[in-house]
Amino acid sequence: MPHTIRRIGFVSILALVILACNLPVATTPTSAPGAAYTAAALTVAAAVNQTLAPFSPQPPVETFTPLPAFTATLFPTLSPTPNFTATPSIPLISVTVDTNCRVGPGMVYDLLGGLFVGQTAEVHGKNSSNNYFYIRLPENSRIFCWVTGQYATVVGDTALLPVFTPPPTPTPIPSFVMAFSGLDSCVGWWVELRLKNTGPVAFRSMTVSVKDITTGTTLTDAENGFTDIDGCLASGTTASLDPGAVYTISTPAFAYNPNNHKMRATVKLCTLVNQGGQCISNTIEFKP
Repeated sequence: MPHTIRRIGFVSILALVILACNLPVATTPTSAPGAAYTAAALTVAAAVNQTLAPFSPQPPVETFTPLPAFTATLFPTLSPTPNFTATPSIPLISVTVDTNCRVGPGMVYDLLGGLFVGQTAEVHGKNSSNNYFYIRLPENSRIFCWVTGQYATVVGDTALLPVFTPPPTPTPIPSFVMAFSGLDSCVGWWVELRLKNTGPVAFRSMTVSVKDITTGTTLTDAENGFTDIDGCLASGTTASLDPGAVYTISTPAFAYNPNNHKMRATVKLCTLVNQGGQCISNTIEFKP
């Protein structure tokens, strides 16, 4: 019996030893775990502080939302509108004969240019009689002038064109030319001078002076109208020398024959009688 009890106790102890050998063995830490974790954390923080820039907040990024796909709606094909000729907003003028373009609507005004066959010009006005048009010159767009409608064709509505008051009529400038025509005689010898009125106004009186330069003799005469003495025959007289007219006048007579003498003649023509109005003079030298 005692042996049996001892055997059971030995077996029990042996079983306890075997069980103890199979239990997991705990590892004894070499240092406190809290201290190790704290050191590792400090090392990582220092590395981050050395490599990363300071953080600054950034504005939110706007997100693009794509639009839905566009579906085109087809429209019916339109038929082209028939062509038509439009009336120009600014009337245009052309001429069948080369036409002068003047400062005002009339031949008394100075020339500025011309509108020629084949050219077209803009019309910017008209006169009250509707027979002159105020145009822009084709070759110089800075110049405006007047052309007669006598040989003109205007395309466009002229009813709405402004009616311009013409500039004042310029004061006409008288002019004439003269030439030696010959010697004539009956009682004495006189010089014949041929006059032509090249200005816009008529002459109605004159003063004529002729000098024999060779002898120094001078003869002068003043009269209303113009006289041509035809030798010993009847004389001719005209009261005025009109624009474009040509007439021969006779100077006072020398008591001798001045043939082959050097001579000078001066003629002054005036627009009114008794040497009044506008007067102009011409002088020529000649040898009969």
